[in-house]
Amino acid sequence: MKADKIYRIAFHNRGDIYELHARKVHQSNMYAFVEIEDIIFGERSSVVVDPSEERLKSEFAGVKRTYIPLQAVIRIDEVEREGSNRITPSGDNSGKITPFPPAPRGGTQSDSN
Repeated sequence: MKADKIYRIAFHNRGDIYELHARKVHQSNMYAFVEIEDIIFGERSSVVVDPSEERLKSEFAGVKRTYIPLQAVIRIDEVEREGSNRITPSGDNSGKITPFPPAPRGGTQSDSN
């Protein structure tokens, strides 16, 4: 019997880079979204606890599947074994990802009459 495939998905979320491991990744029926199912969280028996993995575990608790906007995806890799899920700062100085399409800037528009 062939072992299940495992995917590592990296994507932008709220100014950070999320890295998740999942058993199923495919194009969603919702246009411009990637569907991720069966997120894998390692059941570590060690004393050391990774706070970012614990944060992800609580954020995705009870989630059957999640939909990631295509423009937020950095990469998807098929890997041989699961690794640790983590959240890392994106390195963006502002700490924010510009939404697409960008929001209009404040102020008034002048008419050219």
